[in-house]
Amino acid sequence: MKTNQPTVQTVTITADTAGQRIDNFLRTMLKGVPKSMIYRVLRKGEVRVNKKRIKPEYKLEDGDIIRIPPVRVAEREESVVSAKLDKVAVLEHCILYEDDHILVMNKPSGTAVHGGSGLSFGVIEGLRALRPEAKFLELVHRLDRETSGILMVAKKRSALRSLHEQLRLKTMQKDYLALVRGQWQSHCKVVQAPLLKNVLQSGERIVRVDGEGKPSETRFKVEERFEFSTLVKASPVTGRTHQIRVHTLHAGHPIAFDDRYGDQEFDRQLEHTGLNRLFLHAASLRFEHPSTGETMRVEAPMDKTLHRCLIVLRAQKS
Repeated sequence: MKTNQPTVQTVTITADTAGQRIDNFLRTMLKGVPKSMIYRVLRKGEVRVNKKRIKPEYKLEDGDIIRIPPVRVAEREESVVSAKLDKVAVLEHCILYEDDHILVMNKPSGTAVHGGSGLSFGVIEGLRALRPEAKFLELVHRLDRETSGILMVAKKRSALRSLHEQLRLKTMQKDYLALVRGQWQSHCKVVQAPLLKNVLQSGERIVRVDGEGKPSETRFKVEERFEFSTLVKASPVTGRTHQIRVHTLHAGHPIAFDDRYGDQEFDRQLEHTGLNRLFLHAASLRFEHPSTGETMRVEAPMDKTLHRCLIVLRAQKS
């Protein structure tokens, strides 16, 4: 165990970090500090903005001067993510595009986007280890742990605000490729089904179609047909948890090797292809660059496992 020596910090807010709540700002600044401790120092008035006490919901303004009190944090040596670790080093080769504002990567299947729930390592922790000089690195959106493909990270607060606004206005286009059971009917181009999220006692999240759920919409297009399966392009209009996985199931076509919403018999039919993971891949992303306004489209190639599966299925057709 090691103990960080705490000191008082004084931080001046710039236009790039303005607009966020003080509690969220402190959670970013004080990595490893429990949320309960952050709210405690706020409640006791130990955090000052322009020498005044503030509430957790206070939104920071350009030019604000923040006094952050000494906070002692004990952390385990082994929990520190090192850039020398294999998992972190691999992420460097997954980067598809990077500039001063954004970073876009091709996330491998099996890697979580962030640590937590028993996981000490995630993409965002790995990227922070790779880019220690970057003062700001935050996920723009998320991907399920088993889903591969395009994941975007903002390197500036202003970029994050711009990209979140594009998500809110639904002007950002995300296209996924999924291998589903059976013959997808060509006339089924849109699935609109409200989704309700449940958390089981184990902590596992399960989503189901429910009239009391949130409105959800996914657009579908048949890309390629095989003997007992279909490769579809799925474009979510909304961004609910497990949306594509539950919408394909709702349409009667669960995704291959989906351990929560899938069909084991269908999975067995695909074992000869070498597939051993969820066949859901975020293939492309179209958005406006948060700084230049340029329309950008980034594509992520499928990994060897997905690629080989399609080759085997195509050979069966001929």
